[in-house]
Amino acid sequence: MPHMWWVVVAAVVVGLVVAYLIWTAGRVERLQARAESAARALDAHLLRRAAAAAVLAERRYGVELYAAARIALDAVPEEREAAENDLTRQLRSVRLDPADPACESVIAASRRLALARQVHTDLVRDARTARSRPVVRLFRMGRRHDWPRYFDIDDPTLATPADVPAG
Repeated sequence: MPHMWWVVVAAVVVGLVVAYLIWTAGRVERLQARAESAARALDAHLLRRAAAAAVLAERRYGVELYAAARIALDAVPEEREAAENDLTRQLRSVRLDPADPACESVIAASRRLALARQVHTDLVRDARTARSRPVVRLFRMGRRHDWPRYFDIDDPTLATPADVPAG
């Protein structure tokens, strides 16, 4: 009977360790799922911006902007970052009039894209941090998923004449 309390303490410790491991595995899964969801949302915003830029280029700004928008729309994953950065540079090279609905559509899509990119970056960072912890690596808790990847593009927010100070 005097040694029975050791068994109880050992059972409680094992229970706590198991509970911690289950909680950690759940957290890794949730963060991974959120990062994957953010990647899909980012992709949707990239497509919306490229489509809006293509429509704008057809109406007003011509071949270079249209080509950049089409390349961004058709890019394979390995070339997507470069294509999106090129589209951002092309959009910055034209003077966008926020009063024009087509320009406003591109400006709004770029702002939403900037927000989606920030959310994606934050969630990828959190998922990578969780998956880098020693206990997670030891028990291979994230093995069912690919390692979360950052999407490295320039800030897609566009300045309009109203945003630029006079002088």
